[in-house]
Amino acid sequence: MAELTYTASASKWRAPSSPFKQLTFLKSTSTSVGDVMRDLDAKHVITGDFIVVSGDVISNLPIEGALAQHRARRALDKNAIMTMVLREAGLRHRTKSTSVSPVFVIDPTQDRCLHYEEIDRHPHEEQSSRLNIDAEIILKHPELDIRQDLIDCSIDICTPDVLSLWSDSFDYQSPRKHYLYGVLKDYELNGKTLHTYIIKDQYAARVRNLKAYDAVSKDILSRWTYPLCPDTNLLPGHSYTLRKGSMYQETGVTLARSCVIGRRTVIGQGTSIGDRAEVHNSVLGRNCKIGRNVNLNDSYIWDDVVIGDNSDIRGAIIADGVVIGRSCAVEAGSLLSYGVKIADNIWVEKGKRITKTRNDGGVAKNDPSVVGDNGEGYEFIHGEEEEDEDDDVSVASSGLGMLFPNVCLLVRTANFMPTTVYRMPNLSLSTASISTLSSEVSDASWTRSEGGSFSADEEDNFHHDASVSLFDSLREGVAADVVQLELVTLRMSANASDNQVRRAIVSSFMKHIQQLMEGGKGAGPAVSEVFTAYKEVVERTLFDRNKEEKKDQVDLLLCLQNDLIHRNKGDMVLLFTAKSLYELDLIEEEAYDQWWNDERSSNSEEMRTVRSQTQQFVDWLAEAEEESSEEESEEESEESDEE
Repeated sequence: MAELTYTASASKWRAPSSPFKQLTFLKSTSTSVGDVMRDLDAKHVITGDFIVVSGDVISNLPIEGALAQHRARRALDKNAIMTMVLREAGLRHRTKSTSVSPVFVIDPTQDRCLHYEEIDRHPHEEQSSRLNIDAEIILKHPELDIRQDLIDCSIDICTPDVLSLWSDSFDYQSPRKHYLYGVLKDYELNGKTLHTYIIKDQYAARVRNLKAYDAVSKDILSRWTYPLCPDTNLLPGHSYTLRKGSMYQETGVTLARSCVIGRRTVIGQGTSIGDRAEVHNSVLGRNCKIGRNVNLNDSYIWDDVVIGDNSDIRGAIIADGVVIGRSCAVEAGSLLSYGVKIADNIWVEKGKRITKTRNDGGVAKNDPSVVGDNGEGYEFIHGEEEEDEDDDVSVASSGLGMLFPNVCLLVRTANFMPTTVYRMPNLSLSTASISTLSSEVSDASWTRSEGGSFSADEEDNFHHDASVSLFDSLREGVAADVVQLELVTLRMSANASDNQVRRAIVSSFMKHIQQLMEGGKGAGPAVSEVFTAYKEVVERTLFDRNKEEKKDQVDLLLCLQNDLIHRNKGDMVLLFTAKSLYELDLIEEEAYDQWWNDERSSNSEEMRTVRSQTQQFVDWLAEAEEESSEEESEEESEESDEE
């Protein structure tokens, strides 16, 4: 109880800046979300609407929009008891589970969730990978979206009725797999409806497992979570600055002259790095001591860690207070828990988990075969191995617990692959249910860019790396020729197509323009500034100047259109961009005409809306062309008369 009292008094939610008038801590012995909800219902402490957020959620979402939609819906219908926040992210976003695919069946006219199911991405031979929907749902709802492209943010706005439904069934343990699925199945009995709020421009993801821990950390370093980034120094005592190459460094860092610090690296206060050491794509906490000739790649080093000379750490997580001896190797997927000591010349094999503490909290006997004669720790092995990708398996299952280093999860958004929305033609009716094979629908709906040689994951990786690198360079004012060289390097290493390069350019350019506009610049000046300074970068992606069909130029305009659909004042930005590209002689008159008449530029209401302001510019070009033609005809007529 003393620990709970201390936690309550030390909480940041008791600070003067806290929006809460009352802060209550409840002690519970619950072992599942279901037990917590039933416990809350029994205590009768919640009498109005409330928000449920998983403790491992990283998000920059302003909740006001979702709250307003929830309240407006409640005013019309008291049976609308819950609003789930979901995020569009495409089929293969790196923060999504690779073992289970959540499927939401939504009535888009009411934003109402009608069915929820989790499909195993790797089913056994005897298992079906089909989605089963009651035929009645189809008969009652003329329009349905069946979506696999949504990330569950684990942010729910609820009414007290939600707690009552949890209490009605003790079989409900997890919020989605059990509760959501069950309540939707029993709609005829309870009459309660559950709704969705789908975000496109903000970031939200759960650090539910080690794969997600790595993915979310990379998103933070790449600034998709802005303003929740290290250099905003939102946490007390932080002093991070951002340097070129997404490199973040605090004050008080000691770096040897000969050490090499690569891209996407974080170094905390008081950390020292020795001669000829190399650090790439890694996060280092505070007060770490990295020896000479050490190689650190794709790793997370927490606070107060010591790594001896000539050691090699790749793809590992090293917790607080760990000591690694000289000439050691720690392979990918390894986890070293608090206070573990590895003796000199020890090789930690891939995927090994080493700890000092038993499950019951006691200290275990050291295992010299694992940590060496002078080491401290033993190999942690689950009684039963669980899938690391399971939504219900947290990082705690690793033995490291939920305590992440401050520097990693300080908690914009990326321009993801086009959303995948499955419509009625993809479904097959039967008398009892409607089934659709997920693999068939996925393959039919997934589109690939012409000329691309990527797999979907590779395409995502190139787009992410290229757009982040370009954006960083634009923001820092790097010269156009240097930016072009860096882009060429990335393209060659990934074998990217022209379309993929144009998409990355558009994403970074539009993001930087939005940033300039947020800083007070008008849309026109912001667009002119960026495209004038980096004309060469755009020009190098267009190869159709002497061709009748302007495929490259049209593709660029379509990329701009797709990107600006979800951006603030996207229609005005597109207008000024079209003008600027014309004035800079990057896009020709014929290209604008071909783009405007291309069915892809008007195949949805969103596409038509974002290009609406550009109508005036296209009309002006057409009128100017007509006047020019008339003048040429008059000149030809005058010349013939003279003859």
